[in-house]
Amino acid sequence: MDEIRIPNGATYAPVALTDLMAGAPLASRLLLGATLPGRLVSAAAFGLYAGHALRDWSVRREVRKVDFFGEFGSDVDALEATPRSHRLDEIAHLAARLESMETPAAPPRDELARRVNRHLTEFIAGLTDQRVLTSDRVREFTLAKVVFPFAMGVCDFISGDVAVFKDLGVLEPHVLAHEFTHRKGYFKELHAQALAYLALVTSGDPLLERAALFERMHRQLKVLSDGDFRAYHDHVDGLELDRDLDRALRALRPEPAAYQSLVSDTMRALYDQRLKLTGQNGLSDYDRGFTDFLWTFGRSGSARQDPALAAV
Repeated sequence: MDEIRIPNGATYAPVALTDLMAGAPLASRLLLGATLPGRLVSAAAFGLYAGHALRDWSVRREVRKVDFFGEFGSDVDALEATPRSHRLDEIAHLAARLESMETPAAPPRDELARRVNRHLTEFIAGLTDQRVLTSDRVREFTLAKVVFPFAMGVCDFISGDVAVFKDLGVLEPHVLAHEFTHRKGYFKELHAQALAYLALVTSGDPLLERAALFERMHRQLKVLSDGDFRAYHDHVDGLELDRDLDRALRALRPEPAAYQSLVSDTMRALYDQRLKLTGQNGLSDYDRGFTDFLWTFGRSGSARQDPALAAV
């Protein structure tokens, strides 16, 4: 099997280089009363950032991408709408399955990241006959958290830097897999959702499989509630899950403070437009698109992969 390694050099820097570029002049002004030292640090960070990005881009050009429509009979522009009745049935089935699964102890994040990255790499290699090796480094903070307060994690597509902003409990393996899929060169959110889910649910690792199924249920609930806070929590009420799963689902849809709500609404609208300008369906690809992808794949008569992979 072919093997290719994307260096992801920027991910090994002690601080995100984008944060240094943006924050050094301001920090210099506040701490030293002058911006010149900060500008010099910012310029040096930009040079490092550009150098790493150029090396990654050069290698990434050799990556063989997954043919989504060929492999799964489904893609961003080839989705069948999931019937509401099926969404309800699937949520009930997922809830019962999650309740019956063991709850393995989660390892430290760095170890979990290595496990997730390994399974994701092997799953994609099984589709493309090419093993794409990438960094498994994860940050706990970048300034992107201020810009996108609604995000659970982010990936800088240029540098490959990934950050996960808090302990996400049962969902963390899926978020890591999603962001690592971006790091491997898949920029569309639906593609990241689909590959992350399928890699984890077929991994044979109970912790990773549980995260994938939990994300699937979470996204079905978001579609059914159509962005309504109360409707989402009413659906969760009806599931009567054990305390840990119930708490985890509710934590994914908190009632935001006024400031956070204002920033989130503004940035969501801008991000939604950015996704549409890059050939995606918008923020809906995270949930409606993702679940419609699985529905379409599961009913496909032409997919090279077994449609049973989309079953619950």
